[in-house]
Amino acid sequence: MTERNLRHVWFIALNTLRLFFTDRLAVGMFILFPFLFIVLFNIMLADAGSSDTRLTIHLATRETGGISEQIIQSMVTPDESALAPGDPVIIWDKDYEQVLADVESKKISGFIAFPADFTQNIQAGINSELEIFVQAEATNTRMVLNGLAQSIASRIGSEMVEINSVVALLVQQGASEAEIQSAIAEIFAAERTGNGTALINYQAESIGPVKEFNASSYVVPGYLVMFVFFAAAMASTDIIRERRNHTLERMLAVSVRKESILGGIYLGGVFRGLVQIIIFWAAGILAFQIDLGYAPWAVILLSFLMVLMSAAFSVMLATVVQTERGASALAVLVSLILAPLGGCWWPLFIAPSWMQFIAKITPHGWANDGFNKLMLFGASGGDVMWNMLVLFGFAAAFIIVAILRFRTSE
Repeated sequence: MTERNLRHVWFIALNTLRLFFTDRLAVGMFILFPFLFIVLFNIMLADAGSSDTRLTIHLATRETGGISEQIIQSMVTPDESALAPGDPVIIWDKDYEQVLADVESKKISGFIAFPADFTQNIQAGINSELEIFVQAEATNTRMVLNGLAQSIASRIGSEMVEINSVVALLVQQGASEAEIQSAIAEIFAAERTGNGTALINYQAESIGPVKEFNASSYVVPGYLVMFVFFAAAMASTDIIRERRNHTLERMLAVSVRKESILGGIYLGGVFRGLVQIIIFWAAGILAFQIDLGYAPWAVILLSFLMVLMSAAFSVMLATVVQTERGASALAVLVSLILAPLGGCWWPLFIAPSWMQFIAKITPHGWANDGFNKLMLFGASGGDVMWNMLVLFGFAAAFIIVAILRFRTSE
């Protein structure tokens, strides 16, 4: 009995796949048509990321005429053309209020500021903490500025013994405050004169030319997610048509179990989705030279889970909608809403934080987030485990609803 039921599931699935390939409009719409968008977006974004943007660091101070100004002056970049590859550009923003406003208006992502009592603390032998202002979402800038601030603080700490000795000697000699500040500044300006250890030590290492960014690395996965789901959703009309034409009832009359019918329809949707992702990835690798990242198996597994979820949604949609027209309209509506919200039309990592939050309630968002991590940011399979589990959860929820509501007659 079990073997016969499995045979029924297999035949129904193969028949579903055959009907898909005999429908030229469906094949063109869900396999050939997406590549027109991929080619178009690749032409539009052909020059994206083709140049190496040099790191820019902004410094400011809240005091006037103090040691901090001389320290910053010793650090700023005098001639950008003379910098070696990898060296950062350090800019002195002399208007503290303006640079703070620039961060708030998102013209720059962040800066380091010397406090107003910096010189006073140094002369008194007290460590002075630097201030870091950075946009909340600028995590990379925050890491860079934290590292630079720690480097400056470390250098200041290492020079405190020398500074205290110089200050004590100058005070005994009756030196003025300006002379004391000048002497302290000379200690920190050693990197310009070559008489001491530099205030900031870094090593730039060239590892080869900048690799041009391949827009297909997020365009292909995005349209794969969109059109695999769209094709599956539209296939719900075929299930409703067979129910209205009593095809499903005739299957029951020849001893095909209801579970076999449901399993065959679902497996047929999975087969159709597998054909789509095989064509998408083959064309993406061969024609668009996309890189699947360090964990290609995770990319394939994520694609397979997307297929399982889409096929489950198709069967569920057919069980909750009564007519073909209603299913078709709802399939188009849901697909066109979830595609942009889920990052199919643009990368989620460039979207505002509120849109990234909304994407988390869509299966498209979890799928695209996983593809971006794997193919753009060098993530491993373990880094997208939650994405896989959530997609599996969506698939399970859809198929449970489909099982509970599935019927072979109106």
